[in-house]
Amino acid sequence: MKLADFDVMTFDCYGTLIDWESGIYTALAPLLSRAGALQDETAPSRAGIGLSRSDVALSRDAVLEAFARLEVRQQETTPDMLYSDLLAKVHGQLATEWDVSQDPAEAAAFGASIGDWPAFPDTVDALRYLQQHFRLVILSNVDRASFQATNQRLEVKFDAVYTAQDIGSYKPDQRNFGYLLGRLREQGIPKQKILHVAQSLFHDHVPAKAIGLTSAWIDRRHSDGGWGATAPVSAQVRYDFRFTSLGALREAHRAGG
Repeated sequence: MKLADFDVMTFDCYGTLIDWESGIYTALAPLLSRAGALQDETAPSRAGIGLSRSDVALSRDAVLEAFARLEVRQQETTPDMLYSDLLAKVHGQLATEWDVSQDPAEAAAFGASIGDWPAFPDTVDALRYLQQHFRLVILSNVDRASFQATNQRLEVKFDAVYTAQDIGSYKPDQRNFGYLLGRLREQGIPKQKILHVAQSLFHDHVPAKAIGLTSAWIDRRHSDGGWGATAPVSAQVRYDFRFTSLGALREAHRAGG
């Protein structure tokens, strides 16, 4: 199997093209400051448990893991909620866990921060190259307005954009991948010609393989370990390609791989 065997690359956006972990952590800075929980990289990770003011200094990963746990739960509870509103909801839940008062204006600002989250350094050049060889499609757990703000950072025009707002559910719900395949089938594109490119094993690779999609893992956390802002998976996850960056995928295609 080679990258050149495919006609369409479908992309997760946040975590794959956009450095959402840096964006999330930066946007949470006002809340972390109020909680007295500024970054201390020597602090142990405390994923899976509530974090309170008594923790004083939370590691970056501990903050991201707390976010991931609450985000997934909220997406399951309110699958039709706009992502910007869902982020505001999670912000309030984090405030409660960290024993500080909820601030609606601060929460709304966190929800509106999506367009400020930076692209990974390799993203734009890789997308420009790949656009010369593939149709590029987005499948994202976000709302349309938020992605429109992000798209300006990506500097390419995608052939199609499918969001959680369009579908009414969040990945890893199979409805999202069924919707993707259905829309592309209407355009005459068979499943066998689609490569799904994503960082999250939980949100993307598990459901992609369940529906029979070929997938490429962009292992953005290869040097960090842990799960960061993505929910963990317990079982072994299958994927067909693995790259440590989108730039590495581009170079593999350029080399004929």
